[in-house]
Order: sequence, then structure tokens, then C-alpha cells
Amino acid sequence: MKIQEFLEHHGIAGNPFAEEDAQNDTVFKRTCLETTFHPSWDKIYGDPSDPSTSIVFGEKGAGKTALKLQMVRQFDRHNAAMPDRRTFVVLYDDFNPFLDRFVSRVGPNRPVDKVLGQWKLWDHMDAILALAVTAFVTEVNDPANRRSAAKLTPPQARDLALLAACYDQSTGETFPSRWRRLRSRTGYSAWLGLWPLVLGLAATAVFAAALGLGIARGTTGWLTAWWPWLLLAAAWGPWGLRRAKSLWTAVRIVRSMRTGNRTVGQLARAIARMPEVDLAGQPLPLHARSDDRYELLAKFQGILASLGYSGMVVIVDRLDEPHLINGSADRMKQVIWPMLDNKFLKSPGMGFKLLLPVELYRFIEREDEQFNQRARLDKQNLVPSLEWSGETLYDIASTRVKAASVGTPPATLAQLFEPEVDQRRLLDGLRSLRVPRQLFKFLYRLLVAHCHAHTGEQPVYRIPLERFETVLAVFRRDQDAFDRGLAPR
Repeated sequence: MKIQEFLEHHGIAGNPFAEEDAQNDTVFKRTCLETTFHPSWDKIYGDPSDPSTSIVFGEKGAGKTALKLQMVRQFDRHNAAMPDRRTFVVLYDDFNPFLDRFVSRVGPNRPVDKVLGQWKLWDHMDAILALAVTAFVTEVNDPANRRSAAKLTPPQARDLALLAACYDQSTGETFPSRWRRLRSRTGYSAWLGLWPLVLGLAATAVFAAALGLGIARGTTGWLTAWWPWLLLAAAWGPWGLRRAKSLWTAVRIVRSMRTGNRTVGQLARAIARMPEVDLAGQPLPLHARSDDRYELLAKFQGILASLGYSGMVVIVDRLDEPHLINGSADRMKQVIWPMLDNKFLKSPGMGFKLLLPVELYRFIEREDEQFNQRARLDKQNLVPSLEWSGETLYDIASTRVKAASVGTPPATLAQLFEPEVDQRRLLDGLRSLRVPRQLFKFLYRLLVAHCHAHTGEQPVYRIPLERFETVLAVFRRDQDAFDRGLAPR
């Protein structure tokens, strides 16, 4: 008996339990994304007009990625409904490029554990600024947003050009062309930055004209004197000094930004293009400290406010997936612990949604008073465990069956079972599965086992109690092995 035949008999198109990852789950994205929420949703999501921080711990398959997708969808809906009070969303869910650059610069030949031990708060801030600035520059450079870019004041246009010089990491086009178009969109011409070059070129032109005139008249004896060459060198002096200072500044910035991909040459040319008066007193990521990054974040938030963004939210997810971490709880702790800083998590106008593996909560329970005072997790909307009751899991399964139904009225979960498998027995069985991913795995395995037990000539379209109990017992045994680390993850 085929599974498809079983499902079509009940008016269900496609297996609603085939996908286990929300990222690729079409049923979830089509229906459950806006209808099925965790009981702690309001605490986690908060008010989009006034972003807040929440820290969620959940085991594998508990729905952390689903929460991320739901928050992104709700923020999109909020932005569409309130264009003057939008929320700028940053997805900080791919740590691989940042960790790879960090390790390659700090210690490519050293043990990874020791290298990750040097990861600091400002490395997170650099990574977040890189993601945010790159996305924002793409938005500003979009021809459809020409009017929005014109709203920036001259100081804000300068700040955005400076942020882009340091943090724009787009790979869609070359940095010089992208940065030049950004300055054009925002009206930041920075002509004063060209005066050293103009002076040098003008002096060279005068020198060449004098040389040509001297050759024509046969009076080239002055070329053997020292003063013409000294004047020419002096004319190029400001350009050379400016280049040298820009190069040194670029070297210090690149050395300090251990997660960036900007080269010294690219950054030096961008800094040299900006007038010194525009750079005087401006915060730059020159040092291994967070103070400058806080100021840069504040400048970026001011730019966002001018374009209708009242707040900014950073969603952290998939911390356990980078190949340098590979599920290691100790390495996850090394990376995420610097971010657990109350000053950072409570930055004005910003909210952080940290969706973390439950293994890290065990470290939280063992931390000392100094950590607790620095992190102040009691003020961060902490959800110690993303738990699901049997009733909630039953509702999730029922919603998915309904979403995949093509008949009228839509199919229900209960109609897939014999009457002896009543709702009370279903709730008791599903409660032991704990999380949605295990729920989907179990129901998929149950459908396969039932269909394999019957032929196509003598189909049985309801799952009996005995089959339910047998498959559930085997699945619980496998789940216990998974919890002990003895089964594939």
C-alpha cells in the first residue's frame, strides 16, 4: 500500500510530515507560519514598535528556526502596515564566514578552542554591523529608493559612507563601484578629499608646460637646479602624506576587525577619498574595544531613523551549525558568551532575539555572580526551555493535516486512526515526543509502517491502536538513544 494512496483517500495532497526543517518546510511556510505559534510567542516577539531582547533555549527540533521565520514574517507585516515606524531586521544566523576569517587572522595553526577563546564582544558587533550595513547599502542603492536616500543630512551621508567603507561586504559587485554609487545616491560628493591630488596634478602640468617651453626655446639649464624638483615634490607632498596616513589607518582598522573581509588597499583608497575634516573626531574601529563600535551603532541607528526605521532587531540562530563549532557546547559558549552583556543587549532602540541550543542553559546554571551581574538575564525575557505540551503538538499536527487537505470539509488528524485511538491516547503519546521535529518524524514513521503492513489490493485506511503503540515504543527507544548521543543526530 502506498502512502500517497492512503493520504489521497483522506483528501490530503502530499505528506504533511515529510519535512523536518522549517527552513525547507513548504506546509509550514504556506499555512502554519502565521497561524501556529508557541505559547511563549508574545514574550519572545515583543512589540515591533519598541524592540526588546529575548533569549530562548531549545533542544534540536524545538522550533527555533520556525520562530525566526515567524518573527521575520511578522516584522515584514509590521513594516508594511507602519512605513514610518519600521523595524530593521538583521539575520545573524550564518557564523561560518565570520568564524573562518577570525580563525585565519588570529591563529590559523593553533587549536580552534584556544582561538575561539579570544572571541570578544566587539567581534560580534563588527559582524552585526557588517550584515546590517551591507543590507542597508543595498537598499539605498536600489533605484526605487532614490527619494529615501535624499532624506539623509550631509553628516548622515558622511557617516553612511564611512560605515560602508569599513563594513560593506557585498559580493554582488566590486566595492569601488558600489561605494561610488552610494555616495552619488546620498549626495556625498566629498570633493574636498581630492585637493591633494588636484594640487599634485596641477604642479605636474605646470612643470610639463615649462619643460616643453624650455625645450622649444633651448633653455633647459634650469633642469639641473634643485629648486624645480623640490617644488614639484612639495606639491605632491600633501597627497603622499594623505596616502600614508590613510594606509596606516586602514592597516589598524583591518587588524582590529578580525571578522571583516575588507582589504587594506580598498579601505585606504576610500579613507583617502574622504576629506580629513570629515574624518576628524569620528569613531573608527581602530582598537580592540567595544566603545568605538557602540558609537558606530548609534550613528547607524540615526541613519535608519531618518529613513523611517524606529528600531533594529538582530535575530541569532543556528549557532551550533558552523563547521568550526560542529555542535560542541563548549565552543558555542566561547562564541556566544561575550554577547551576554546587559549594556549591549539593552542598547537603546535595539532588540536581540537569541535562539540558542538548550545545552548552553546548563552553563548558565553554573555561572557565578559576576556573570549574572554582567548579563542580567533576569531582564532579558528569558525562556529556559522551548517546551511543547501534548495538546500543542496535537494542534500542530492537526493544523498541518488541515493545511494539506484538498477536500471539503478538510481532513483531521483523528480520522487517520481507528476510533480506539481516541484523543486522550493521542495526547498521551504525543506528549512524550516533546518537540515538533520528533512529532513529524514519528508520524511519518507511523504512516510508513502502517502502509507497509498492508497490500494495495487490501488497503486499510485507518491506523489501529496496536500499530500506534508499537511504533511509538520503538520511536521512544530511538529518542532515548538520541538524547544520550548514541543515535545519529
